[in-house]
Amino acid sequence: MSLLVAQWIAAIFLVISLIHLYWAAGGKWGSEAVIPRVPGEGGEASRPAFKPSGFGTLLVAVGLLLIAMLVCLRVGLYLPTVHHWSLQWVISAIALLMFARAIGDSNLVGFFKQVKDSKFARLDTWAYSPLCLVLGAGLLAVAWI
Repeated sequence: MSLLVAQWIAAIFLVISLIHLYWAAGGKWGSEAVIPRVPGEGGEASRPAFKPSGFGTLLVAVGLLLIAMLVCLRVGLYLPTVHHWSLQWVISAIALLMFARAIGDSNLVGFFKQVKDSKFARLDTWAYSPLCLVLGAGLLAVAWI
């Protein structure tokens, strides 16, 4: 059972990493729906909260790939099994980060965000934040098997 969970968790992180690689290489598909938007002032249209650089997006892709690799190392999926306590704690810390992302910053991201009237906000409520909860729980399951 835990191997199946690890396979799914690693696959999800791999797919998200590949999407970020696509964006880092200049791809535009889906990019409008993944950046939080800040409400405009005085009747202005909302604007993106930030403009990610290609290099920053590449770093995120590498980080996501590393998380997938850590999961694989923990359970021996495609890589040798590592049962060291430090790997267990690193994966647990990443799980806590996933839970924190799901909870959010109380303004633009997470279940308790204030800004709720953008495409990103709707997707964050119904897809991104729930996915972070699932990934966090899966990472904890993998860490403590």
